[in-house]
Amino acid sequence: MSRSAHPAGPRHGDVLPEGHYLAPPADLNALDPKVWSATVTRDAEGVATVGGLDVKAIAEEHGTPAYVMDEADFRARARAWRDAFGADADVYYAGKAFLSKAVVRWLHEEGLNLDVCSPGELAVALAAGMPGERIALHGNNKTTEELEQALKAGIGHVVLDSFQEIERLAAVAERQGVRQPVLIRVTVGVEAHTHEFIATAHEDQKFGLSLSGGRAAEAVRRTLAHPSLELRGIHSHIGSQIFDTAGFEVAARRVVGLLAEVRDEHGVELPEIDLGGGLGIAYTSEDDPRTPAEIAAALADIVRRECAAAGLTAPRLSVEPGRAIVGPTAFTLYRVGTIKPLDGLRTYVSVDGGMSDNIRTALYDAEYSVALVSRTSEAAPMLVRVVGKHCESGDIVVRDAFLPADLTEGDLIAVPATGAYCRSMASNYNHALKPPVLAVRDGAARVIVRRETEEDLLRLDIG
Repeated sequence: MSRSAHPAGPRHGDVLPEGHYLAPPADLNALDPKVWSATVTRDAEGVATVGGLDVKAIAEEHGTPAYVMDEADFRARARAWRDAFGADADVYYAGKAFLSKAVVRWLHEEGLNLDVCSPGELAVALAAGMPGERIALHGNNKTTEELEQALKAGIGHVVLDSFQEIERLAAVAERQGVRQPVLIRVTVGVEAHTHEFIATAHEDQKFGLSLSGGRAAEAVRRTLAHPSLELRGIHSHIGSQIFDTAGFEVAARRVVGLLAEVRDEHGVELPEIDLGGGLGIAYTSEDDPRTPAEIAAALADIVRRECAAAGLTAPRLSVEPGRAIVGPTAFTLYRVGTIKPLDGLRTYVSVDGGMSDNIRTALYDAEYSVALVSRTSEAAPMLVRVVGKHCESGDIVVRDAFLPADLTEGDLIAVPATGAYCRSMASNYNHALKPPVLAVRDGAARVIVRRETEEDLLRLDIG
């Protein structure tokens, strides 16, 4: 029996609950390779380095806070997903996790496709040279203008999400004189065991067309009735931060059941199935994600088995990892400011960023790790809560962790596994300036997304 899926953000109270896993690590100076990107280590002086460059040098040149991305690690993870699924499947990087022109170029060079879900993401993809046919467009409320833009770009797939969108896209495709390949997103009644706010396959939600209520089958009928649409297959997505393939097995069985219904009713065997993304990463040492090779083998076996049982030829499989590629490749580098001990509870460690650069802790109660990276320390561990500088009591970056008791103002600390969703969901709350994204490789850092300035804020405020 497969392991249970891991929650994306387990909720717990303001003090550590009884039985919580958190305990002081054996070595506060260790950087667990499960949580940090592949090139992160410490030099002879105890300073953390990434891509051969130490964090003190990064902070001195680029300031803090900053998102620091390990380019070699990103490329290696992208290749691992591509190689695991092979030539008979498609890997679409989910751009919502983090997207920039540099990232698009890396994906293009490493042979991955790209999933976008907004005109802005599509614009970045096209500006960076991603061929339109290697892009898929998601979204539950695509406008006519957005669809026109996508079809003009020669987009490879549009994932249909409603009856209205079927008619909307069919009309756009007819006007442009194209036959647009599409998938139909279905809700399969499977909810991965994740935080309530990011589980996306249960029935009571905005995405997709229900299998159980017959709306998915009706969407197939309506799509097949339009000559300007080419129905290629079915898409499903069951949640986020998933460590288990059991949910995918149930989802695949139900999607394959729909494929069999389509064959029986319409005499058509649809050639593609997309099982979405949501595969988890290690935010703490307690997390235990599967490798791309393990995931690929499991999903391919599930689809083959279910299709064989239904008497169908196994369709081409697609997956959409986003977090699983970019999440572990970056950390956020902060400088320590105010340190405030609370007797009998914990010590509050304030940094120069906060919920504006990582909203996930406040939004999902997500768990993170943290380490002192500008030096090593032999001091005893102290229980800390890493907080930001925003005017909110919920401005928490790391809820519960241990740092050395001799931590002092000016030290550099880093929160790993912040490559996914942190920059994508960053805000200007309290008119904070969004940090830069730095790509580090071969001993050098380059800015791929620059730090915002006050001039940027004022330029938008026309008074």
